[in-house]
Amino acid sequence: MEYTFSTAGALIGLVIAIILIIKKIHPAYSLILGALVGGIIGGGGLVTTVNTMVSGAQSMMSSVLRIMTSGILAGALIKTGSAEKIADTIVVKLGQKRAIAAISIATMIICAVGVFVDISVITVAPIAIAIGKKANLSKAGILLAMIGGGKAGNIISPNPNTIAASEAFGIDLTALMMKNIVPALFALIVTILLSGFLAKKASDNYESSGEAAPKNLPNLMAAIAGPLAVIILLALRPVSGISIDPLIALPLGGIISIIVTGNAKNTIAYTEFGLSKVIGVSILLIGTGTLAGIIKTSALQYDMITLLEIMNMPAFILAPLSGILMAGATASTTAGATIASQTFSGTLLEAGVPGISAAAMIHAGATVIDSLPHGSFFHATGGSVFMNIKERMKLIPYEAAVGLTSTIASVIIYLI
Repeated sequence: MEYTFSTAGALIGLVIAIILIIKKIHPAYSLILGALVGGIIGGGGLVTTVNTMVSGAQSMMSSVLRIMTSGILAGALIKTGSAEKIADTIVVKLGQKRAIAAISIATMIICAVGVFVDISVITVAPIAIAIGKKANLSKAGILLAMIGGGKAGNIISPNPNTIAASEAFGIDLTALMMKNIVPALFALIVTILLSGFLAKKASDNYESSGEAAPKNLPNLMAAIAGPLAVIILLALRPVSGISIDPLIALPLGGIISIIVTGNAKNTIAYTEFGLSKVIGVSILLIGTGTLAGIIKTSALQYDMITLLEIMNMPAFILAPLSGILMAGATASTTAGATIASQTFSGTLLEAGVPGISAAAMIHAGATVIDSLPHGSFFHATGGSVFMNIKERMKLIPYEAAVGLTSTIASVIIYLI
């Protein structure tokens, strides 16, 4: 058993990063400073600590490249109105009586095709607010419907967290997306049930919410052309053995979306918009890599395994547990899934847990307590329906229940 840094050092670094994030220091700088302090306190020395941080950041580069190119798809879906058209169609088809289910399914699908979860919620929010006013549904109910749907879609999407987990375990992205389809469906069902319960307690005033002005949206076939192209390209590997890397498939889908919707002249503007949406998460991943490097080369993973053995718990529990804890610590699905995957992939594989199952359990676990107040998702989603912090805090247990549902389902599937 060889390691460079102590468990205490790694944990102190993590705590420092969390405190700085809560104090509203940029998450990337918080993670870098936490890694530096944790490494030095952990006994690595300044030179070793910095070298380990750099190595950890370098290990993120393949994920960062894919995430940067995925911004083309995200930008295209948002700016062409395709994401809104998909959401609007789903809501119209299911009708107002099934409003909660419609809102959840719309958010799930938009997130699943490659739009980031917070943007998926923001995209659906104007439609959800309009439905809430007409059907007398509470803000808490409609926001939970969007968040839960987003969580379900996030674990089956080509989003940064999925890419990071697949990279860490060296597994196919499409295979990981498919692995969590059943857990995602269970999460969706629980979301609809819990949201329906909360939505009935309607006492909200929507007057100040404001609804988005109508847009000239593309037709449905044009709206789904880009995401459909991505799905087909990524599915070629398991179906026919032809491997199309997400680095190619995701931006190609975005270009197709831009052209089919008649926005070819706006290609540069839309791709730049997409890049602006992924720069933040790309920088976050680099900062995450520095802390992941310290944690990965510390005694933490060995001590966690020892603790599991003392508690007489099987090794595979490390996968969902690490996803839950790391996502909660960073208040980020992406950072949590990345740190957990980078740190424990080797240990889980050595314990005989298949990479695809371990990645799926970590990924699902990272959606349990990822929306805590020291993260941006908490504030972005609350702001989408003009909800204050006190009201937003009350949703955390319900969100955790949705994430825990997909995590338990993912574990059960592994055991079967």
